[in-house]
Amino acid sequence: MGYLDNSIVTVDAILTKKGRELLARGDGSFKITQFAVSDDEIDYTLYNPNHSLGSQYYGEAIENMPLLEAFPDETQSLKYKITTLPRGTAKLPILDVGYTSIRLKQGASLAITPQTLNYLGSSQAFEAGGYTATIADARVLNTFNGVGINTEEAERLNSTTTLGTNVSKTVVGTSINLTATTVNTLFGSQSTLQTTVTIVGRDSGARVSVPVTIVKVNQ
Repeated sequence: MGYLDNSIVTVDAILTKKGRELLARGDGSFKITQFAVSDDEIDYTLYNPNHSLGSQYYGEAIENMPLLEAFPDETQSLKYKITTLPRGTAKLPILDVGYTSIRLKQGASLAITPQTLNYLGSSQAFEAGGYTATIADARVLNTFNGVGINTEEAERLNSTTTLGTNVSKTVVGTSINLTATTVNTLFGSQSTLQTTVTIVGRDSGARVSVPVTIVKVNQ
């Protein structure tokens, strides 16, 4: 969903690939039960409380920013979701995945179990809705899946395979499993491969990106 013209309230709503699939069934399985909003395009550093024309113009630059047209790839949109937190919340939730960077040898495996800090009055908590994890380049991993969440959406994402091209992949779970590739040809003349895994709390909206390095060991 996206605003086509920010001078009037015009909304462009399109279906994701999964939404189109459900609608095509024609069996009533297409039902909108939830929605999310985000502010991906907004640069809040443009807010200017020193504007010479007064407070009415503090947010002028933000209000006139171009906005993205809606597109159907749910893994590439809504990266910065707007969330509602309990009244009196003094700290924003943040994610702790136990790593500031990940370094795996070829064929090595790792399980990431995220936790959310400063969430729902608790200093440390696991989110009931689980976490989404997106690997920027799925080629560098032999396996990438989530466990612990058994909804239809989670099962669909976790069973998705790529075609060997340079594409991202998103999974859902309370724990995320990674196994580094054993394919040598991806390395070329390099000894390492670089990518990023981004993890987002599905209830809190908190997110963290962690660099991933795969080290070549097979000759």
